Amino acid sequence: MPAKIRLQRKGKKGQPFYHIVIADGRAPRDGRFIEKIGYYNPLAKPAEIEINFESALDWLQKGAQPTDTVRAILSYKGVMYKNHLLKGVQKGAMTEEQAEEKFQSWLLDKAARIHSKKNEYELNLKESGKEALAHEAKVNEAKAQALAKKYAKAAAAAEKSEEPEEPVAQEPVAEVPKEEETKEEEPVAAVPKETASAEATAVNEEESQA
Repeated sequence: MPAKIRLQRKGKKGQPFYHIVIADGRAPRDGRFIEKIGYYNPLAKPAEIEINFESALDWLQKGAQPTDTVRAILSYKGVMYKNHLLKGVQKGAMTEEQAEEKFQSWLLDKAARIHSKKNEYELNLKESGKEALAHEAKVNEAKAQALAKKYAKAAAAAEKSEEPEEPVAQEPVAEVPKEEETKEEEPVAAVPKETASAEATAVNEEESQA
């Protein structure tokens, strides 16, 4: 089985970082490899790609098969295009000088496009930063206005509570006429003791006769 040019994952969880390696096609993805020819960092903006151009081209000419992701990386760096031009030289479609001239022209055009894209990205980043600052300023202004209203309301309530209360006019209370004093009861005349005893004796005599 021919060798493969593949990515070997490194980095922490959620922070991938890849080595570009030459490995046996039967080896596991993150297992043993024959040669490391570069790295790829997808988290950077723009993505960082470092590759040994000559080693990658040499392995392609030996028949190494790149994975889909690595093929895109090699195309981005011009390795696949240079390999295509060298095949044309081998077939006699062009000379080495013509192939090199075409490749240098491609490199210049590629560098110009990368530079333009990078400038566009930085410009968009600045614009988004300005919009974020403007939005933050509006939010802070709204918060300040709401806080000022709250303080003004609290101050007004405090002033109102400090004002002296006006005396409440009291209605004259009608005098209730006093009830007529109860007439003193006439004292009961005391019965003399002799009269009471005489009466009691008379009563007893009558009862005995009966």
